[in-house]
Amino acid sequence: MASPASPLQRSNPSPLQRLSTFTNPTFSTTTTTTTTNNIATATSALDAIASDPILSAFLSPSFSTTSFSSAALSSGSPASTAEKLHSAIRLLDSQLRHEVLSRHDDLLSQLSSLHHANVSLSTLRSSVSSLQSSIRKVRSDLSDPLRSINSQTVQLSNLHSASHLLGHSLRALRLSKKLRDLASVDDTEKLDLAKAAQFHSEILALYNEYDLAGIDVVDEELKFVKEIGEKLRSEAMKVLERGMEGLNQAEVGTGLQVFYNLGELRATVEQLVNRYKGMAVKSIGAALDMKAITGSGAVFGPGGVRGSGTPQIGGGAKAREALWQRMGSCMEQLHSIVVAVWHLQRVLSKKRDPFTHVLLLDEIIQEGDSMLTDRVWEALVKAFASQMKSAFTASSFVKEIFTMGYPKLFSMIENLLERISRDTDVKGVLPAISSEGKDQMVAAVEIFQTAFLALCLGRLSDLVNTVFSVSSSGNVPTKEHISRIISRIQEEIEAVQLDGRLTLLVLREIGKISTGPEARQVSAPATAAQLKNFTLCQHLQEIHTRISSMITGLPSIAADVLSPSLGAIYGVACDSVTSLFQAMLERLESCILQIHDQNFGVHGMDAAMDNNASPYMEELQKCILHFRSEFLSRLLPSSTNAATARTETICTRLVRNMASRVLIFFIRHASLVRPLSESGKLRMARDMAELELAVGQNLFPVEQLGAPYRALRAFRPLIFLETSQLYSLWLDSQGEDQIWKGIKATLDDYATNVRARGDKEFSPVYPLMLQLGSSLTKNAPAS
Repeated sequence: MASPASPLQRSNPSPLQRLSTFTNPTFSTTTTTTTTNNIATATSALDAIASDPILSAFLSPSFSTTSFSSAALSSGSPASTAEKLHSAIRLLDSQLRHEVLSRHDDLLSQLSSLHHANVSLSTLRSSVSSLQSSIRKVRSDLSDPLRSINSQTVQLSNLHSASHLLGHSLRALRLSKKLRDLASVDDTEKLDLAKAAQFHSEILALYNEYDLAGIDVVDEELKFVKEIGEKLRSEAMKVLERGMEGLNQAEVGTGLQVFYNLGELRATVEQLVNRYKGMAVKSIGAALDMKAITGSGAVFGPGGVRGSGTPQIGGGAKAREALWQRMGSCMEQLHSIVVAVWHLQRVLSKKRDPFTHVLLLDEIIQEGDSMLTDRVWEALVKAFASQMKSAFTASSFVKEIFTMGYPKLFSMIENLLERISRDTDVKGVLPAISSEGKDQMVAAVEIFQTAFLALCLGRLSDLVNTVFSVSSSGNVPTKEHISRIISRIQEEIEAVQLDGRLTLLVLREIGKISTGPEARQVSAPATAAQLKNFTLCQHLQEIHTRISSMITGLPSIAADVLSPSLGAIYGVACDSVTSLFQAMLERLESCILQIHDQNFGVHGMDAAMDNNASPYMEELQKCILHFRSEFLSRLLPSSTNAATARTETICTRLVRNMASRVLIFFIRHASLVRPLSESGKLRMARDMAELELAVGQNLFPVEQLGAPYRALRAFRPLIFLETSQLYSLWLDSQGEDQIWKGIKATLDDYATNVRARGDKEFSPVYPLMLQLGSSLTKNAPAS
């Protein structure tokens, strides 16, 4: 079917189109049928060619004329092949002709479209040419203004840059003029360093930020600015150092502000800290420089120094004095250094920039950084420990001086630490050194402390061994011997003052005291071993008393250290006689137990009129008299010395405890006696009177025994009461709170006595009674 014609085609039909209008109306159907037939014919022709062994090669995509010709010529029948080719050509021509005729209308239609397209293309070509001409004209019209705009834009940019550059240059020159005006002040002290540093910093910032290099007038001023900068740094450093040395916060603040304005605060502070660290290390090294101390480097004459650091003969005293002087000067320098750095740190932690309000310390110390004083102290302690260790191993002279004079060396260090702590103790400001820092400084001289302790041990051990060696021959040390030991201990305490542990070394020898089985015999006169123990007890007690009086003037730390060993001395003294007192008490208790062998149930006037004491009481009195004459008279202080008699000793305490125990033990067993007749009650009362008299005259004044004596006095009328009048009925008439109040008073007295004796534990019954009493008061109804 032909395509609809365009308006141009309808108005101007071509000859072919006109020719097509004369076709038969049924042509369309006929054409369709013919086309179908032609397609079938063409298909059969192609099938015939494809099935032919010679012609099928022409359908192959890889057909080669040369190969086909060679094969045809070599087949032996080229004429036949040529005939076949001609027949195929004729067949194809016929087929093409049929195709053209069958598609006649379509071809005419396509030809008309091609003509129309050609006409349209000619019109388009003309329009495009016109458009190109217009574009060339527009380009010509726009290029000149564009070039002008580009040129003027560059000019504007240059003008703008030049304007900014000129403005910054003018500002730099104005600031330079202000800087010159400030620098023209004749008196340096009146120069506002901080303001000048601010101008200097702003000028350099302008110069670098806006690239003012190359401007002659600015470059000339920059030379002056750099010269002023060096002057400012020099003057600010002088002010800063002067303020640190004089602890003047205003001067230190001014110096820091100058360097902050210059943008060099962190570097300057680090430089200062490193300088002070170097000064500290140098000071420590100079203090222990033996060549400098002896005043000779290589000359080994009198007063010179040997290779081992030992002065020659005649120079020891001077070298020793020079060493202590240098150590004193070193301590002074270290104090000044640490306090100066602390003062710098203190100002940094308080001062803020007046414009930005930035804390200057935050510019110096970042998170995780150590404080300035910690850095200096760490370097100082490290150098000090290294020098002390080196002096101990390399110089026998320094080792001897610092070992013998360790108390003086330690006193210097402690004085240094105390002064630093005192001078840097300001509210709201961190101290210069912490407790850990102090311990590090003390640990630096521990090597000399160990040597000093060993020396003290040798001196004390020699004396103790000499004095107590008489024990092996059976002799007891005299008071003169004990006085020598005490004097030596006192000398050591006075020498060391703050380290009283040195005196404890004497306990190693004192502990070797005889307390064998014979020390417990109480039936015969006192043996030689017992007399020896008595003397040792008195001597050790004297040592304990005198040393205790010595430590009253010492620091609390020394008293705390000495207290355990003084307790050991007291314990050894007690051990030498405790077994004796225990044996005496056991003997007296055995006498009291014989009360149960007596018959207190006898009736009759004869028993009532008998004024003799019971046999067990007579035995008890004989034992007490024997103890008094053979033992207590040698242990208890003489009554002629009133001051000594009033002072409680180990033996007086033991005698008081023994007397109290005897009274309580008697009351306990006397209350168990049954039956008890009226005459028996009288005998019991006489026994109580005899007991009170024997104890009071030979052991301890009964009225000073307290509760045991009151119990004995209360027990006397109790035995004459009827059963209905005994305590059980009184208990019925009292409330539980009143009963507990009385029991609680007894328990409190017991606890007081335990603490007075120095016992470490209470009886297991004591906490049980307290627990029961608390449950009584908890459950008691309100009255």
